[in-house]
Amino acid sequence: MKDKNAWNNYSPEELKALENLNKGYIDFISEGKTERECTELLVKMAEAHGYRDLNEVIKNNETLSIGSKVYAVNMNKCLITFNIGEDIVNRGMNILGAHIDSPRIDLKQNPLYETDEFAYLDTQYYGGIKKYQWVTMPLALHGVIAKKDGTVVNVNIGEDPSDPVFFISDLLIHLAQDQMQLTAAKLIDGENMDIVFGTQPLDSESESAVKANVLKLLKDKYGIEEDDFWSAEIEAVPAGRAREAGLDRSLILGYGHDDRSCAYTSAVALFEVENPKTTTCGLFVDKEEIGSYGATGMQSHFFEDIVRELLDRLGIYTELNAARVLRNSRMLSSDVSATYDPMYADKFSKRNAALFGRGIVFNKYTGSRGKGGSNDANAEYLGKLRAIMHKHNVMFQSAELGKVDVGGGGTIAYILALYGMEVVDSGIAVLNMHAPYEAVSKSDVYEAYKGYKAFIIEA
Repeated sequence: MKDKNAWNNYSPEELKALENLNKGYIDFISEGKTERECTELLVKMAEAHGYRDLNEVIKNNETLSIGSKVYAVNMNKCLITFNIGEDIVNRGMNILGAHIDSPRIDLKQNPLYETDEFAYLDTQYYGGIKKYQWVTMPLALHGVIAKKDGTVVNVNIGEDPSDPVFFISDLLIHLAQDQMQLTAAKLIDGENMDIVFGTQPLDSESESAVKANVLKLLKDKYGIEEDDFWSAEIEAVPAGRAREAGLDRSLILGYGHDDRSCAYTSAVALFEVENPKTTTCGLFVDKEEIGSYGATGMQSHFFEDIVRELLDRLGIYTELNAARVLRNSRMLSSDVSATYDPMYADKFSKRNAALFGRGIVFNKYTGSRGKGGSNDANAEYLGKLRAIMHKHNVMFQSAELGKVDVGGGGTIAYILALYGMEVVDSGIAVLNMHAPYEAVSKSDVYEAYKGYKAFIIEA
């Protein structure tokens, strides 16, 4: 189906549905710029569709049954949803799994310092980035500060039009003769990616007067002291909303399409399906961009532990049943793919590259150089998925991430495959992947939603 462009096939009704879906997505990606914010937004979506907190079910010693809809949150950064269908042990689950973290700039634990009457925030970048793309652009600060008394202060500075924004400076071109001789990897030193935080001194008498002034402003606005940064998680992300792009408005330009485009479309598809025959499960996880490690990453035991809790509330928990549920499940690892870019055509094998407007992308394998570190999906599973996509008139394509000895990357697919379930990567083609501003096609967002919904109904 790759030879067809989805835009040529839509009826007026479908175009309206496409625009409505993308309008919601623009709101989601503009408001959810961190994993915590995405989790909060997804929980609100789930509760609006009748999902209940599994912890409340356990606390009240309630039981679950076919038709029950529950969710579990892990450390405010990870969400799992279930809509209970028939015979979960033998039928398993139809799982959509996406990650909600994105590359960014994190503040260090002791970030604030002053030098030469500049107040700076010391940083460490998160995930794979081209560092030079993040300088001289407006940044917003999002996150939380946990104080010693147990209170948690939410931070969001730079998104409201009345807010100030922040930035990382770069050397002016007039003095950059030596800098311009460096490779792109060394053009910007990671230790020099510190954020300009202020330049106005508090008064002429104070030591480190600029730092003192910004601390006073933080104290007045948030009630926090410098030591509170030690127990904070604050991320610097591109400021401003996602926008329609192209004169024809066919694209969306924004921060965090990888992988929130797949997270949003998965969530909409999951929450729209009522009374599924097979139990549906949504995984929205953290830490994928740094290897899925940590308590909120896919490599933690949280997912399988919550499956055990679910079976316990259903009255059928045994370790053997838990293993059977996972082994008998099927999953779409909902993650993005690289869009073919004519400006860099030599990096792609066009026959096996994702194209804008050709629909949801299936990656049989990811990994790098000889499929290293990949989940290589079974042909039989792909055949079944082809049939489902055709039945539901979903535009789809297959792709790999660049030429064999050029490209490479990983997802959470291989982690779920460890349970013995069928897994394949499938998602939305992204241009400028991992840049501060990435681009996706509205038609691909719509086809991904259709494909995810078809999967959870039919697989």
